[in-house]
Amino acid sequence: MSSAKAPSYLAVLRLPGAGRTFGAALAARFAYGIVFLALVLTAERATGSYAVAGGVLAVFGLTSSLLAPYRARLIDRHGVHRALLPMAAACAALLALIALVGRQPGGPDAALWALGAAAGACAPPLGPFMRTLWRELVGDDERLLQRAYSLDTVAEDLLYVVGPLLTGALTALAEPALAVLLSAVLLLGGTAVLATSPVAASFRGAASPPGPGGERAPAPPGRDPRWWTALLAPVLVTAGLGACMGAFNLLAVAFADRHGAAASVSWVSAVLAVSSALGGLLYGAVRWRLSTRARLPLLTAVLGIFCVLSGQATGMVGLVALAGAVGFLMAPTLTTAYLIAGEVDSESRGTEAGTWVNTAFNTGNAAGSAGIGLLLSPLPLAWCYAVTGAFVLLPAAIAALPGTARKIPQSIPGDIPAIAATLNSGEGEKP
Repeated sequence: MSSAKAPSYLAVLRLPGAGRTFGAALAARFAYGIVFLALVLTAERATGSYAVAGGVLAVFGLTSSLLAPYRARLIDRHGVHRALLPMAAACAALLALIALVGRQPGGPDAALWALGAAAGACAPPLGPFMRTLWRELVGDDERLLQRAYSLDTVAEDLLYVVGPLLTGALTALAEPALAVLLSAVLLLGGTAVLATSPVAASFRGAASPPGPGGERAPAPPGRDPRWWTALLAPVLVTAGLGACMGAFNLLAVAFADRHGAAASVSWVSAVLAVSSALGGLLYGAVRWRLSTRARLPLLTAVLGIFCVLSGQATGMVGLVALAGAVGFLMAPTLTTAYLIAGEVDSESRGTEAGTWVNTAFNTGNAAGSAGIGLLLSPLPLAWCYAVTGAFVLLPAAIAALPGTARKIPQSIPGDIPAIAATLNSGEGEKP
């Protein structure tokens, strides 16, 4: 790293159009911070069954995560007005229907399941799209881009902290269906405002009509293996990170229960959130000499070591301290993965590339929670933490292999003109 003065976070927000674009995107993304808990509470109140409520949440999350890269590809191909806005409108309408159906007890289970699945299938990938827009806003300034991505990651994390609190307040004061309706309003309203920002409005996708001179934007690449190879490291690492965090949260509950301090488990979640935000902000402020490809396995490996050490904690104080160390590296690791995904393809499939990273994290999170739950009975707690650390240590080792950092050709015949020249194994770029 370097001590040279880096651009401030205020400099990021002062970029022309950045405040308006980022603010609108955050408002729309806040819907996702609210909707998950709101769906569970609404479905449970309507049906009286946590099994049905869990099913509604599961189908929403499943269709939202697994189909996200394909929705992102539509945005990359067709732009904001032909893809992003229709997705947001459809998802908001379906969420409003869920709020309507779930307002009264005795709501039909099948209808809630179907609406939940359909709403998830339409949910627009706003986070990856905003990161695509950051590249447009920042231009070629890699140091400013690092700041922007760090700010974006931290802000998104905070939305998932504040969202459930707001949902709980609305449930206590009124009813959970109101929180579902609020998420629909935020999603549609925020996306609509985002679409009017100059930088988003100018994003018309790779399938846009020919320009005045007859030129046409390049079509997105086909299934060229080099495109997928370039994404291998960030996708594997974020899948492992998701599995690690899903398992870590469940293990914290088991650890607290076995130490007779069940009420203290909330401190683990709080410290994870706060330390992740602090780590992300500090990471964005540092001028790194190591390339993103070198940083990714390093950050991931250190995070994994702290996960393994968590199994050696003798009490809640020790676990909370180690959770702080894990959280401190979480946002920097995610930010680095997003930076690499953006470098792989920032021209034709930037939103899709970033969405594969998101999908990997979400899928890994669910798998990690389920997998570690099966191991809690047969294995000692310390071994479970070791397995949790392995979830990220193995991808870190793979990401450190020379083959995953080789330079990708500048162009792919018949496809896009640039698969970014980022995979530099010998000389890292200078952000």
